[in-house]
This record gives sequence, C-alpha cells and structure tokens, in this order.
Amino acid sequence: MTAEILPTHTPALFQAAVKRAAELVRAGEVVALPTETVYGLAANALDEKAVAKIFQIKGRPANNPIIVHVASVEMAKHCVADWPADANKLAKAFWPGPLTLVLPRTKEIPDIVTAGGPTVGVRWPGHPLIQAVIRECGFPLAAPSANLSSQVSPTNAGHVRKQLGGKISLIIDGGQSQVGIESTVLDLTPLLRARTGPPEILRPGMIHAESLAAVRGGEIQSLKSKAQGSHSPLPSPGRLKRHYAPKAKLLVLNWNDETDLKAQLAALRVAPGTCHLIAHTRIPSSLPLANVCVIPHDAEAFARAIYAELHRCDEAGAEWIVVEAPPDLPEWSAIADRLQRAIR
Repeated sequence: MTAEILPTHTPALFQAAVKRAAELVRAGEVVALPTETVYGLAANALDEKAVAKIFQIKGRPANNPIIVHVASVEMAKHCVADWPADANKLAKAFWPGPLTLVLPRTKEIPDIVTAGGPTVGVRWPGHPLIQAVIRECGFPLAAPSANLSSQVSPTNAGHVRKQLGGKISLIIDGGQSQVGIESTVLDLTPLLRARTGPPEILRPGMIHAESLAAVRGGEIQSLKSKAQGSHSPLPSPGRLKRHYAPKAKLLVLNWNDETDLKAQLAALRVAPGTCHLIAHTRIPSSLPLANVCVIPHDAEAFARAIYAELHRCDEAGAEWIVVEAPPDLPEWSAIADRLQRAIR
C-alpha cells in the first residue's frame, strides 16, 4: 500500500479531499487528516473495528485512550453522559481549538476508544479540513496523532508519509499545523464526583491553567508529569513516560554561555560534532556542532516549530539532539512536558 496524498489549496481540491476522506472513513478505513495541533490518524469513533485499525497501524498500547473529535457542541454532548456548566463555559471560550475535555462516556463510545475506562476525551478541532470531514460523515472521529506510537508527532503531510505512508491509503495535505503540539487535556470529572473538586490537567497544552481558570472562574489543578502504569487504563493520552521521542538521543540542557555548554557536554561524554542543537536564547557561535537551529524565544513560535525540527534532526542522521531548556513559565509548560517525555 502506498498512501495517496490529496492537496487542499483550492476550494475544489478541498471539497474533493473532504469527500474522498469521508467516503473511506464511512467504509471503516483509517485516513490521515490535518488538525491545528498535529496531524491525526482518523477513523469512525463509533466503529470498534475501525478504531482497532488505528491501534494496529500505530502500534499503540491498548491502555492508551484516543480523543474523540467532534464538529459541534451538540455532537460532543452525544458522546458524554454528563455535561456540566463548566464544560459550556470552556467550550464557548476555547472551541474550536486545542482543548480536550474529559467527561463520563456514553454507551455509544466503544471500550477500545477509552481503553476500557469510564471517561472519554472530546475535542472540537480548529482546522477547517477535519471539521468538514466530520460534518460530511455525520459522526465523530477517533484521531490520535498520525505517527508510530511513542515517536514524534507529525505537523505536516510529509511527516505522516515518512512514518505511515505504507500503512494507510490516504493522507490529506492541509498545510503545516499552526499550534504544533497536542491539545491540553482537562479532566472535568472531579466536578461530577464531589461537585466541589477542581478540574485537573491530564496533559498540558498551549491553553494553560491560568487561561482555563480565568474562564472557569475557579481553580484548575495542574498535574505534575509522571509515569503511568504500563497495563492499567490511562486517563488521557500523553501520560506515558516516554512519548513524542525522536530516534536520536535527546538532552535538555540549561547553559550560561558557550564555555558552560562545552563543559556540560564533556561531562556527559557527548562530542559536540555529534550534536544537533536547538536554541532559543543562548546561541553558541564557535563550538563545532553538527548543526544549530534557532527558534524564537516565544512559546507559541517554539511549539509550532519544535516537532518539525526534531523530525529534521532525525532525517539528518543526528546522534544527539540538544535542546535549550524552556523557561519555567506557564506558557512553556506543555513544551517542557513534551521534551521531558522525549528523553531516553
């Protein structure tokens, strides 16, 4: 199998791509679609056999649930058994967009989607292509990132083709993902259990706790990055200890100057010539590094570029990737989480 890649840069091509994708999804197939976060591997969320193909293609652990993507609040409500007032507030403020809400599931959502757990994550994505496919299908789509399990998520059609081009029949090219990392996952079930407990962030994203708290008008609990059990159902995607990882060995370092960076690499027995370095503030100029990439010192710009840069380093055959540590600030928390999980 070799994946067909359909462009979307004119209205006619966009409509043709939507119809072709919806045709395959309605037939129980899996297709790769763009979202504003990363590209997704999409199937009918209500079809257990179709969702099972996602797990097979990705090599995804069965205990890792999949987010259900919808094209309206009403569609989201059909996927969940309870829709509290806070869900309305947050959806009104952040949907369509990179926020996933975790709520009790309905019986229509198959066990395989939730890893057998009692909750489901739902999101209304902001990219017009996946929205149009969902509307054309008339049902929600299960859509994790369109990559092999634990590897770097794809932010363009080329990334998908390199990892999955021989495993799926269709990739829709909707351009570069504009957010660049996966959605914030917010668990609203503490509100339902106690009616007083704060919602909990299960996976940080570019919508951070302070923004969520401001809309909710109350506390948001930010969970610390931690490993989950290897067999028990995970409450959310993105909780595995190692995830979003390049093939190269990755280091996240904080250096004061070039001399400090050289000393840290020497202590780690890492030769500078084997390193591809990604910096945002302190940029070395004379170390004999294999390559230096500078991403602006801006959280949104960094998030938009980091996965593409990790893909580029792997394609260049990097042995080591050294990333300048992100600032310890709320807007950088999701980036810090992804980098930490990419270390091996």
